Amino acid sequence: MVKVFGVDIGGANTKAAFITTKNGTIDEFRSGTEYFPVWKDPERLGIVLSKLKERLSGPGSIDAVGVTMTAELSDAYQTKREGVTRILTQVAKVFPATPVLVLDVNAKLKSLNEAKLDPLKVAAANWAATGWMVSKFARNCIVIDVGSTTTSIIPVIQGKVSAAGKTDLEKLINGELVYTGSLRTNVAAIVNAIPIRDAWARVSSELFAQSGDVHLVLGNIKEKEYIVETADGRGKTTADALARLARVVCADTEMLTEEEIVKIAKYIYERQKDQVAEALRQVYNSIVTSVKPTEVQVIVTGLGRNFLAREAAKKVGFEKIVDLSELVSTDIATVSTAVGVAWMTACKLEGRTVQWTR
Repeated sequence: MVKVFGVDIGGANTKAAFITTKNGTIDEFRSGTEYFPVWKDPERLGIVLSKLKERLSGPGSIDAVGVTMTAELSDAYQTKREGVTRILTQVAKVFPATPVLVLDVNAKLKSLNEAKLDPLKVAAANWAATGWMVSKFARNCIVIDVGSTTTSIIPVIQGKVSAAGKTDLEKLINGELVYTGSLRTNVAAIVNAIPIRDAWARVSSELFAQSGDVHLVLGNIKEKEYIVETADGRGKTTADALARLARVVCADTEMLTEEEIVKIAKYIYERQKDQVAEALRQVYNSIVTSVKPTEVQVIVTGLGRNFLAREAAKKVGFEKIVDLSELVSTDIATVSTAVGVAWMTACKLEGRTVQWTR
């Protein structure tokens, strides 16, 4: 038996998973997420990790920690190199007597020292954990992972993660990374004008509202799923979200009716689906030459898996669309990156592929 703690340290959310193995299979699984905007106080990361570890695995010892991250991009750090180094230093302080394995962009686990020597190889590698995990269930597919902030599109071919890009920059160029997500995306980054009252209104580029407001108003998410801060620091009720959306066109709820604001939300939603669909087409066209979209399986995961990833895939013409949670018979979709790196770590310790039979 091995006990493994996996963690994905994001810029806004830190996700964790704890698994134990027995006879070559996953025996126990727990996961959690902690909202932690790293740019506000990066030195608090250690406290967040300790809290998650205590909640998920308790006071007992663990055999290894698997780590992946995207927080190094935060402007709390001058460079990614600095970010990776400081993040890993804090991880080491929290787990001083436990082996730490860090995921790289080639879906390989590196020792803590190896990662520190080549920090850019482990920067923003969490997509590789998700791709690796899905490859254990589907040998040929495209994975769409829509989180709170970004969307990753990950091709898996012949059981291997086959992303063309390795860095964030390369992935943005290739369509494998889209900076649009379920909660934190500034509405002004989705649309530059909105149809209203038989005319077009250009939008304000202020951070008046974000994608979480759109999806709350439309019922795509529940209030409890709106786990990040709002743009104005006010509440997360539908009324609060309607007020924020009205400000996008420099209006308010006295100037616009609820019906008009809901129409604004619907328009923004359609354009956000288009953002994901456009990138998905780019990825599909770059890796597939003879197979029709109707014959390709798409695996969706993340908070926006059904209202963004699934709907974008339908726009492109895909028909075989599967929720990752359906493949593993448990709800891991919102923490798939942390689960993936934990599972990879367990396999490395066991020296074999640990089976997920839950």
